[in-house]
Amino acid sequence: MKPHTPQQRTIGRGAQASPGNRFEHVRMETDLEQVAVDDELLDDTRRVPTVFLPNATRSIITENDSPDIPFRYSINPYRGCEHGCAYCYARPGHETLGMNAGLDFETRILVKHDAVALLRDELANPRWSPETISISGVTDCYQPAEREFRITRGLLEVLLEAKNPVGIVTKNALVTRDLDILAPMASENLIHVFVSVTTLDQELARKMEPRTSNPRARLQAIRELSAAGVPVGVMVAPIIPGLNDREASAILQAAQEAGARAAGYVLLRLPYAVKAIFEDWLRRNCPLQAERVLTLIRETHGGKLNNSQWGERMRGDGPYAEMIAAAFKAFGAKLGLDKRLPPLDASKFQPPRPKSGQMNLF
Repeated sequence: MKPHTPQQRTIGRGAQASPGNRFEHVRMETDLEQVAVDDELLDDTRRVPTVFLPNATRSIITENDSPDIPFRYSINPYRGCEHGCAYCYARPGHETLGMNAGLDFETRILVKHDAVALLRDELANPRWSPETISISGVTDCYQPAEREFRITRGLLEVLLEAKNPVGIVTKNALVTRDLDILAPMASENLIHVFVSVTTLDQELARKMEPRTSNPRARLQAIRELSAAGVPVGVMVAPIIPGLNDREASAILQAAQEAGARAAGYVLLRLPYAVKAIFEDWLRRNCPLQAERVLTLIRETHGGKLNNSQWGERMRGDGPYAEMIAAAFKAFGAKLGLDKRLPPLDASKFQPPRPKSGQMNLF
Protein backbone atom coordinates (compact mmCIF):
# COMPACT_ATOMS: atom_id res chain seq x y z
CA MET A 1 0.00 0.00 0.00
CA LYS A 2 1.38 3.37 -1.01
CA PRO A 3 0.45 6.05 1.55
CA HIS A 4 -0.93 9.39 0.45
CA THR A 5 1.20 12.49 0.93
CA PRO A 6 -0.16 15.16 3.28
CA GLN A 7 -1.08 17.30 0.22
CA GLN A 8 -3.36 14.53 -1.01
CA ARG A 9 -5.44 14.28 2.17
CA THR A 10 -9.11 13.59 1.51
CA ILE A 11 -11.19 16.19 3.32
CA GLY A 12 -13.73 15.05 5.92
CA ARG A 13 -12.98 11.33 5.66
CA GLY A 14 -11.46 8.92 8.15
CA ALA A 15 -9.60 6.63 5.77
CA GLN A 16 -6.77 8.18 3.79
CA ALA A 17 -5.61 4.77 2.56
CA SER A 18 -7.46 2.25 0.43
CA PRO A 19 -5.72 -1.13 0.67
CA GLY A 20 -6.31 -3.59 -2.12
CA ASN A 21 -9.34 -5.86 -1.91
CA ARG A 22 -8.16 -9.21 -0.55
CA PHE A 23 -10.54 -11.01 -2.93
CA GLU A 24 -9.24 -9.24 -6.04
CA HIS A 25 -5.99 -10.02 -7.88
CA VAL A 26 -5.82 -6.67 -9.68
CA ARG A 27 -6.11 -3.20 -8.19
CA MET A 28 -5.91 0.35 -9.52
CA GLU A 29 -3.98 3.10 -7.78
CA THR A 30 -3.96 6.77 -8.67
CA ASP A 31 -0.45 8.20 -9.01
CA LEU A 32 -0.54 11.93 -8.27
CA GLU A 33 3.18 12.50 -7.70
CA GLN A 34 3.57 14.49 -10.91
CA VAL A 35 0.75 16.88 -10.01
CA ALA A 36 1.21 17.07 -6.24
CA VAL A 37 1.91 20.82 -6.36
CA ASP A 38 -1.15 21.63 -8.48
CA ASP A 39 -3.74 22.46 -5.82
CA GLU A 40 -6.48 23.27 -8.32
CA LEU A 41 -6.13 19.91 -10.08
CA LEU A 42 -5.99 18.02 -6.79
CA ASP A 43 -9.01 19.73 -5.26
CA ASP A 44 -11.48 17.25 -6.76
CA THR A 45 -9.48 14.31 -5.40
CA ARG A 46 -9.62 15.79 -1.89
CA ARG A 47 -13.41 15.93 -1.81
CA VAL A 48 -15.04 12.54 -2.27
CA PRO A 49 -18.86 12.69 -2.33
CA THR A 50 -21.04 10.04 -0.75
CA VAL A 51 -22.91 7.81 -3.18
CA PHE A 52 -26.00 5.89 -2.06
CA LEU A 53 -26.62 2.57 -3.78
CA PRO A 54 -29.72 0.34 -3.47
CA ASN A 55 -29.24 -2.94 -1.63
CA ALA A 56 -31.91 -5.33 -2.92
CA THR A 57 -31.86 -7.68 0.04
CA ARG A 58 -34.52 -10.42 0.34
CA SER A 59 -34.50 -10.62 4.14
CA ILE A 60 -33.74 -8.17 6.92
CA ILE A 61 -33.44 -10.09 10.20
CA THR A 62 -30.03 -11.75 10.44
CA GLU A 63 -29.31 -14.58 12.86
CA ASN A 64 -25.98 -14.61 14.68
CA ASP A 65 -24.38 -17.56 16.44
CA SER A 66 -21.16 -15.95 17.70
CA PRO A 67 -20.69 -17.05 21.32
CA ASP A 68 -19.31 -13.67 22.43
CA ILE A 69 -22.09 -11.55 20.91
CA PRO A 70 -24.92 -10.81 23.39
CA PHE A 71 -27.75 -10.99 20.86
CA ARG A 72 -29.07 -13.59 18.45
CA TYR A 73 -30.91 -11.44 15.90
CA SER A 74 -29.90 -8.16 14.30
CA ILE A 75 -30.89 -5.69 11.59
CA ASN A 76 -28.53 -3.43 9.66
CA PRO A 77 -30.40 -0.88 7.50
CA TYR A 78 -27.18 0.22 5.77
CA ARG A 79 -23.99 -1.43 4.50
CA GLY A 80 -20.98 0.83 4.80
CA CYS A 81 -20.91 3.80 7.16
CA GLU A 82 -20.37 7.46 6.44
CA HIS A 83 -19.15 8.10 9.98
CA GLY A 84 -15.70 7.14 8.68
CA CYS A 85 -14.23 5.85 11.94
CA ALA A 86 -10.64 4.86 11.14
CA TYR A 87 -10.78 1.80 13.40
CA CYS A 88 -14.13 0.31 12.27
CA TYR A 89 -14.03 -3.50 12.28
CA ALA A 90 -16.89 -3.60 9.73
CA ARG A 91 -14.80 -2.11 6.92
CA PRO A 92 -13.69 -5.46 5.41
CA GLY A 93 -17.33 -6.29 4.69
CA HIS A 94 -17.19 -3.95 1.70
CA GLU A 95 -14.54 -6.15 0.12
CA THR A 96 -17.15 -8.88 -0.37
CA LEU A 97 -19.02 -6.37 -2.58
CA GLY A 98 -16.05 -5.77 -4.89
CA MET A 99 -15.15 -2.47 -3.20
CA ASN A 100 -12.39 -1.49 -0.80
CA ALA A 101 -12.39 -1.16 2.97
CA GLY A 102 -11.03 2.39 2.83
CA LEU A 103 -12.82 5.28 1.15
CA ASP A 104 -15.37 3.00 -0.54
CA PHE A 105 -16.66 1.85 2.85
CA GLU A 106 -17.46 5.39 3.93
CA THR A 107 -18.46 6.94 0.59
CA ARG A 108 -20.41 4.13 -1.13
CA ILE A 109 -23.31 3.34 1.19
CA LEU A 110 -25.76 0.56 0.36
CA VAL A 111 -29.29 1.39 1.46
CA LYS A 112 -31.87 -1.30 2.21
CA HIS A 113 -34.93 0.54 0.91
CA ASP A 114 -37.21 -2.47 1.45
CA ALA A 115 -36.13 -3.01 5.05
CA VAL A 116 -39.36 -1.81 6.69
CA ALA A 117 -41.62 -3.90 4.45
CA LEU A 118 -39.38 -6.93 4.90
CA LEU A 119 -39.43 -6.56 8.68
CA ARG A 120 -43.21 -6.33 8.70
CA ASP A 121 -43.48 -9.55 6.70
CA GLU A 122 -40.89 -11.39 8.80
CA LEU A 123 -42.51 -10.45 12.10
CA ALA A 124 -45.92 -11.44 10.72
CA ASN A 125 -44.60 -14.85 9.72
CA PRO A 126 -45.95 -17.55 12.10
CA ARG A 127 -42.43 -18.97 12.32
CA TRP A 128 -41.13 -15.84 14.08
CA SER A 129 -40.66 -16.38 17.79
CA PRO A 130 -40.46 -12.97 19.52
CA GLU A 131 -36.98 -12.16 20.75
CA THR A 132 -34.87 -9.04 21.16
CA ILE A 133 -33.51 -7.68 17.87
CA SER A 134 -30.37 -5.56 17.84
CA ILE A 135 -30.27 -2.68 15.38
CA SER A 136 -26.71 -1.73 14.36
CA GLY A 137 -25.01 -5.08 14.88
CA VAL A 138 -22.47 -4.03 12.23
CA THR A 139 -22.86 -0.45 10.96
CA ASP A 140 -24.54 2.48 12.69
CA CYS A 141 -28.28 2.75 12.06
CA TYR A 142 -28.17 6.50 12.80
CA GLN A 143 -25.37 7.40 10.42
CA PRO A 144 -25.96 10.54 8.27
CA ALA A 145 -27.90 8.57 5.62
CA GLU A 146 -30.68 8.07 8.16
CA ARG A 147 -31.57 11.78 8.04
CA GLU A 148 -32.66 11.32 4.43
CA PHE A 149 -33.90 7.74 4.25
CA ARG A 150 -35.47 7.36 7.73
CA ILE A 151 -35.27 3.57 7.53
CA THR A 152 -34.36 3.10 11.18
CA ARG A 153 -37.39 5.17 12.19
CA GLY A 154 -39.62 3.00 10.01
CA LEU A 155 -38.19 -0.15 11.58
CA LEU A 156 -38.88 1.19 15.07
CA GLU A 157 -42.47 2.01 14.13
CA VAL A 158 -43.04 -1.60 13.07
CA LEU A 159 -41.30 -2.97 16.17
CA LEU A 160 -43.45 -0.78 18.41
CA GLU A 161 -46.60 -1.90 16.61
CA ALA A 162 -45.57 -5.53 17.10
CA LYS A 163 -44.29 -4.89 20.63
CA ASN A 164 -41.06 -6.71 19.78
CA PRO A 165 -38.10 -5.70 22.00
CA VAL A 166 -35.07 -4.04 20.45
CA GLY A 167 -31.60 -2.87 21.42
CA ILE A 168 -29.73 -0.03 19.71
CA VAL A 169 -26.06 0.96 19.77
CA THR A 170 -25.16 4.27 18.13
CA LYS A 171 -22.64 7.08 18.30
CA ASN A 172 -24.94 9.61 16.66
CA ALA A 173 -27.16 12.02 18.57
CA LEU A 174 -29.72 11.65 15.76
CA VAL A 175 -31.22 8.89 17.92
CA THR A 176 -33.03 11.58 19.91
CA ARG A 177 -35.08 12.47 16.82
CA ASP A 178 -37.06 9.28 17.46
CA LEU A 179 -37.87 9.88 21.12
CA ASP A 180 -41.55 9.97 20.20
CA ILE A 181 -41.22 6.25 19.37
CA LEU A 182 -38.52 5.27 21.87
CA ALA A 183 -40.36 6.68 24.90
CA PRO A 184 -43.54 4.60 24.33
CA MET A 185 -41.35 1.55 23.73
CA ALA A 186 -39.56 2.22 27.02
CA SER A 187 -42.87 2.42 28.88
CA GLU A 188 -43.51 -1.20 27.86
CA ASN A 189 -39.95 -2.46 28.46
CA LEU A 190 -39.23 -2.85 24.75
CA ILE A 191 -36.07 -0.78 24.26
CA HIS A 192 -32.46 -0.37 25.39
CA VAL A 193 -30.12 2.23 23.87
CA PHE A 194 -26.35 2.31 24.26
CA VAL A 195 -24.52 5.44 23.14
CA SER A 196 -20.91 4.90 22.14
CA VAL A 197 -18.46 7.48 23.51
CA THR A 198 -14.87 6.88 22.44
CA THR A 199 -13.25 10.07 23.72
CA LEU A 200 -14.12 13.37 25.38
CA ASP A 201 -11.40 15.12 23.36
CA GLN A 202 -13.25 17.08 20.67
CA GLU A 203 -10.21 17.35 18.41
CA LEU A 204 -9.35 13.65 18.62
CA ALA A 205 -12.97 12.73 17.93
CA ARG A 206 -13.06 14.99 14.86
CA LYS A 207 -9.98 13.31 13.42
CA MET A 208 -10.80 9.73 14.38
CA GLU A 209 -14.58 9.75 13.77
CA PRO A 210 -15.03 12.65 11.31
CA ARG A 211 -18.75 12.40 10.58
CA THR A 212 -20.13 11.32 13.94
CA SER A 213 -21.73 13.50 16.59
CA ASN A 214 -19.14 15.19 18.78
CA PRO A 215 -18.65 14.00 22.38
CA ARG A 216 -20.79 16.77 23.87
CA ALA A 217 -23.70 15.90 21.58
CA ARG A 218 -23.47 12.22 22.51
CA LEU A 219 -23.58 13.03 26.21
CA GLN A 220 -26.55 15.30 25.56
CA ALA A 221 -28.24 12.41 23.74
CA ILE A 222 -27.76 10.24 26.85
CA ARG A 223 -29.26 13.03 28.92
CA GLU A 224 -32.33 13.36 26.68
CA LEU A 225 -32.90 9.63 26.41
CA SER A 226 -32.68 9.24 30.17
CA ALA A 227 -35.02 12.16 30.78
CA ALA A 228 -37.57 10.53 28.45
CA GLY A 229 -37.45 7.31 30.48
CA VAL A 230 -35.44 5.30 27.94
CA PRO A 231 -33.00 2.88 29.63
CA VAL A 232 -29.63 4.07 28.35
CA GLY A 233 -26.06 2.90 28.78
CA VAL A 234 -22.66 3.99 27.53
CA MET A 235 -20.26 1.96 25.40
CA VAL A 236 -16.60 2.98 25.59
CA ALA A 237 -15.79 1.46 22.24
CA PRO A 238 -13.24 0.88 21.16
CA ILE A 239 -10.68 1.32 23.90
CA ILE A 240 -7.39 1.96 22.08
CA PRO A 241 -4.39 1.11 24.28
CA GLY A 242 -2.11 4.08 24.67
CA LEU A 243 -4.53 6.51 23.02
CA ASN A 244 -7.90 6.74 24.80
CA ASP A 245 -7.66 4.09 27.54
CA ARG A 246 -6.70 6.75 30.08
CA GLU A 247 -10.02 8.50 29.38
CA ALA A 248 -12.24 5.58 30.36
CA SER A 249 -12.90 6.78 33.91
CA ALA A 250 -13.73 10.33 32.76
CA ILE A 251 -16.08 9.00 30.06
CA LEU A 252 -17.87 6.80 32.61
CA GLN A 253 -18.18 9.73 35.03
CA ALA A 254 -19.58 12.06 32.35
CA ALA A 255 -22.01 9.42 31.06
CA GLN A 256 -23.23 8.57 34.58
CA GLU A 257 -23.86 12.25 35.29
CA ALA A 258 -25.83 12.47 32.03
CA GLY A 259 -28.06 9.57 33.08
CA ALA A 260 -26.41 6.38 31.83
CA ARG A 261 -27.35 3.36 33.94
CA ALA A 262 -24.92 0.74 32.58
CA ALA A 263 -21.59 0.60 30.80
CA GLY A 264 -19.56 -1.67 28.57
CA TYR A 265 -16.40 -1.56 26.52
CA VAL A 266 -14.72 -3.25 23.58
CA LEU A 267 -10.96 -3.39 23.07
CA LEU A 268 -9.71 -2.31 19.67
CA ARG A 269 -9.26 -5.07 17.11
CA LEU A 270 -7.90 -4.58 13.61
CA PRO A 271 -9.02 -7.34 11.24
CA TYR A 272 -7.82 -7.63 7.63
CA ALA A 273 -7.51 -4.25 5.84
CA VAL A 274 -8.39 -2.29 8.99
CA LYS A 275 -4.79 -2.81 10.15
CA ALA A 276 -3.38 -0.76 7.27
CA ILE A 277 -6.11 1.88 7.42
CA PHE A 278 -5.79 2.46 11.15
CA GLU A 279 -1.99 2.46 11.13
CA ASP A 280 -1.97 5.01 8.29
CA TRP A 281 -4.44 7.17 10.25
CA LEU A 282 -2.43 6.82 13.46
CA ARG A 283 0.88 7.81 11.87
CA ARG A 284 -0.71 10.82 10.20
CA ASN A 285 -2.60 12.15 13.22
CA CYS A 286 -0.65 10.91 16.26
CA PRO A 287 2.92 10.43 14.97
CA LEU A 288 4.60 10.73 18.37
CA GLN A 289 2.30 8.13 19.95
CA ALA A 290 2.05 5.76 17.00
CA GLU A 291 4.75 3.22 17.88
CA ARG A 292 3.69 2.95 21.51
CA VAL A 293 0.03 2.52 20.57
CA LEU A 294 0.81 -0.22 18.04
CA THR A 295 3.08 -1.97 20.54
CA LEU A 296 0.38 -1.93 23.22
CA ILE A 297 -2.25 -3.22 20.78
CA ARG A 298 0.02 -6.15 19.99
CA GLU A 299 0.56 -6.78 23.70
CA THR A 300 -3.20 -7.16 24.15
CA HIS A 301 -3.64 -9.55 21.20
CA GLY A 302 -0.86 -12.09 21.61
CA GLY A 303 1.73 -10.14 19.64
CA LYS A 304 -0.62 -9.33 16.73
CA LEU A 305 -2.83 -6.39 15.80
CA ASN A 306 -5.87 -8.66 15.75
CA ASN A 307 -7.03 -11.81 17.48
CA SER A 308 -10.17 -13.49 16.13
CA GLN A 309 -10.43 -15.99 18.98
CA TRP A 310 -13.92 -16.16 20.52
CA GLY A 311 -13.96 -14.67 24.00
CA GLU A 312 -10.66 -12.82 23.50
CA ARG A 313 -11.15 -10.70 20.39
CA MET A 314 -13.19 -8.01 22.18
CA ARG A 315 -11.40 -8.02 25.53
CA GLY A 316 -7.84 -9.00 24.59
CA ASP A 317 -5.42 -10.86 26.83
CA GLY A 318 -2.17 -10.25 28.66
CA PRO A 319 -1.26 -7.86 31.51
CA TYR A 320 -2.23 -4.63 29.76
CA ALA A 321 -5.65 -5.96 28.74
CA GLU A 322 -6.18 -7.23 32.28
CA MET A 323 -5.29 -3.79 33.66
CA ILE A 324 -7.86 -2.14 31.36
CA ALA A 325 -10.51 -4.66 32.42
CA ALA A 326 -9.78 -4.23 36.13
CA ALA A 327 -9.83 -0.43 35.94
CA PHE A 328 -13.07 -0.40 33.96
CA LYS A 329 -14.72 -2.78 36.42
CA ALA A 330 -13.61 -0.71 39.41
CA PHE A 331 -14.74 2.64 38.02
CA GLY A 332 -17.99 1.13 36.76
CA ALA A 333 -18.78 -0.29 40.21
CA LYS A 334 -17.93 2.99 41.91
CA LEU A 335 -20.36 4.84 39.64
CA GLY A 336 -23.09 2.19 39.79
CA LEU A 337 -22.68 1.35 36.10
CA ASP A 338 -21.81 -2.31 36.69
CA LYS A 339 -25.43 -3.46 36.55
CA ARG A 340 -27.46 -4.59 33.54
CA LEU A 341 -30.28 -2.50 32.12
CA PRO A 342 -33.79 -3.78 33.04
CA PRO A 343 -34.75 -6.94 31.11
CA LEU A 344 -36.76 -6.44 27.94
CA ASP A 345 -40.21 -7.97 27.63
CA ALA A 346 -41.14 -10.11 24.61
CA SER A 347 -44.38 -11.42 26.14
CA LYS A 348 -46.52 -8.65 24.63
CA PHE A 349 -45.63 -9.47 21.04
CA GLN A 350 -48.40 -9.34 18.47
CA PRO A 351 -47.83 -9.90 14.74
CA PRO A 352 -47.99 -6.61 12.84
CA ARG A 353 -50.49 -6.05 10.06
CA PRO A 354 -48.96 -7.44 6.82
CA LYS A 355 -47.93 -4.86 4.21
CA SER A 356 -50.89 -6.06 2.09
CA GLY A 357 -53.19 -4.59 4.73
CA GLN A 358 -55.01 -7.91 5.14
CA MET A 359 -55.22 -9.49 8.56
CA ASN A 360 -54.26 -13.14 9.01
CA LEU A 361 -57.19 -15.53 9.51
CA PHE A 362 -55.14 -18.01 11.56
